[in-house]
Amino acid sequence: MKRHDVSAVERVRQTRRLIEQEGTAGVVRRVRARSARLVAPPTSDRLPVAREDLVGAARVLSAGNPLPAPAPVVPGQPLRVAWVDVPPSKGSGGQTTIYRMIEHLERNGVECTMYLMDHHGWHLDQHRRTISTWWPGVRAEVRDLADGIDDAHVVMATCWESAYPVLASPARGARMYFVQDYEPMFYPAGSLAMLAEATYDFGFRAITAGRWLSERMTRDHGLVADHFEFGCDLTHYQLDTSPGAAGRRNGVAYYCRPSTPRRAHELALVALELFAEQHPEVEIHLYGEAVSGLGFAATHHGLLTPKDLGELYNTCIAGLALSATNVSLVPHEMLGAGCIPVVNDGEHSRLVLDNDHVEYAAPSPFGLAAALGRLVSAPEHERTGRASAAAASVTSRSWDAAGDQVLAAVRSTVASYAPSAS
Repeated sequence: MKRHDVSAVERVRQTRRLIEQEGTAGVVRRVRARSARLVAPPTSDRLPVAREDLVGAARVLSAGNPLPAPAPVVPGQPLRVAWVDVPPSKGSGGQTTIYRMIEHLERNGVECTMYLMDHHGWHLDQHRRTISTWWPGVRAEVRDLADGIDDAHVVMATCWESAYPVLASPARGARMYFVQDYEPMFYPAGSLAMLAEATYDFGFRAITAGRWLSERMTRDHGLVADHFEFGCDLTHYQLDTSPGAAGRRNGVAYYCRPSTPRRAHELALVALELFAEQHPEVEIHLYGEAVSGLGFAATHHGLLTPKDLGELYNTCIAGLALSATNVSLVPHEMLGAGCIPVVNDGEHSRLVLDNDHVEYAAPSPFGLAAALGRLVSAPEHERTGRASAAAASVTSRSWDAAGDQVLAAVRSTVASYAPSAS
């Protein structure tokens, strides 16, 4: 039935049924979503990359010239890395990794500059405040990409949107690509997916988060690709060994990220609803983005600091951490606090996590709910032993080790341009 054929009476009946099924809040969400589509229809031709960068990148590719070489390396002076990224978002796992790497490079004598591409008109000082608040150890100067990139030894793209201005820029600097996920999978088949995938054919040298991505970059796109192993913030995510701590561990945790489709939020909610029916005695803890209209009882904690999140994990037997693409930081952080992560099984999960204490489950509501059920139903002594073993399994996964791998890739990339001795 077409919308213009629907009578007023039929619309009223539909509304009543929706209220019965979803409540008033559900109907309000539907109205808001429809209004948003009318204001900004899906056919909008606005792209997250400036037209001049798309055109500039196309000209570079069509010219067929080699990519720029590093600025001259001067003995006694630091290497310079220009990072290009979208504006920072508080609590972002991907940007936390980027700024951790910047901080590590800076501690090892590398001079870093961050160039931000902001198409929404926010003042640069706002982004500087976000960085200084959430990543206070970073000393890098923060600049507006619109003012151009200065010559450096490395110019580092950090996402597909940034790869276009990095390619288009005339600045000197070996082109590198900090790849944390296979970004074409973020979108339905269409323009954005194709534009994202095209960046892997720019010829940049890649440094990826985990082995799954480096193998894919090399296999599918012929890139030279190093990788770094995921670290774990052991300052905030560690096992609570205080008296009585083991007895307080009785819940299940889930990170709500409905705005990010690759985190499979809808699948997670159905799995949690099934789990709640089978185990009503287990408290379910949600954190992250606010959600409503749940089909089960849960405590929502909102966006938590790492310290508070580490404390929450120490009260939970298990956690649900789904990803349709590369894994997030969450599973390792759960492990560090003795909370067993349930993840959707797949090559990307096993290659990157590579941990015997992760619970790999079939990516279905039934498989995920069953995995959570097995963990909470185990005898208490088994749960306590597994929590301790899980925490011990990540004690060697420091972010310093990951930073050393990134630093080595930067240095080797710059060194590869040095003239060979005759």
